[in-house]
Amino acid sequence: MSTRKLREICATAPSLVWLTAFLLVPTLMVLTFAFKKADPMGGIGTEWTFATLRSLANPSYPAIIWRTIWQSLATTAICVAVSIPMAYYMARTGERTRRFLMVLTILPFWTCFILRVFAWMSLLHPHGIVKNILVALGMADPSSQLLYTSGAVLLVMVYNHLPFAILPIYASAEKFDYQLLEAAADLGATRATAVMRVFIPGIKAGIFAAILMVLIPALGEYVIPDMVGGPASEMIGNKIAQRVQNDRNLPHACALSAALMLFVMGPMVAYLFARRKGGKEGGRFSI
Repeated sequence: MSTRKLREICATAPSLVWLTAFLLVPTLMVLTFAFKKADPMGGIGTEWTFATLRSLANPSYPAIIWRTIWQSLATTAICVAVSIPMAYYMARTGERTRRFLMVLTILPFWTCFILRVFAWMSLLHPHGIVKNILVALGMADPSSQLLYTSGAVLLVMVYNHLPFAILPIYASAEKFDYQLLEAAADLGATRATAVMRVFIPGIKAGIFAAILMVLIPALGEYVIPDMVGGPASEMIGNKIAQRVQNDRNLPHACALSAALMLFVMGPMVAYLFARRKGGKEGGRFSI
């Protein structure tokens, strides 16, 4: 074995061991337990069965799945739409302003996640400041409800996931060659056309990373729907938590988790397969 090969193995071994122990093995355990029976004491039974998977045909699940999908997609779309102009401005502004905006972006992480959600509960409370302002402006009825609604869940999810979209898009926007926008303007393109056809394709790697960093956590979210959404805003994550904490039905929770993992990983695997196939067909210069 060459020295170079040995160095490569030594460099990648820690990451490989970490991912195997704390990602691959737990994932395989979840998939395996989905085919087990629930133990009366709240553990995992010894018998194999497909009954746990068949129990996913619960008639209440389609509405919950649909709510999970549209809430997650809406959160992702809003975060990306807001992050693109924000990242563009941060990349083009001065160093001092850029640092200030970066601090504002990561500032929420200095506070506990639960405290941030509690803060929104206080703001959206029937007697909170947001409700009082909207009523004073005539934009809301005194009897209207802001808290424990799907809109409240979407608002708080966007607030908590927005930094995860801004940071990767900004990383791509900072490396973008803005002379290309000037060239597009010289060729007769309007500012909006140059942004849509030159800037956004040029930062698509950051946009794709932002979509993954927002969509995947949003699909598994359960704290925000539980705290600001209530029973009518349950998502798949809430059902998994209920099966683990309240029902002590670990196989059912594993089956729900496996279905969620397949739903998340399916499009990613299809995208990577299509990209790899396109790269082979298009040659070395394919994107």
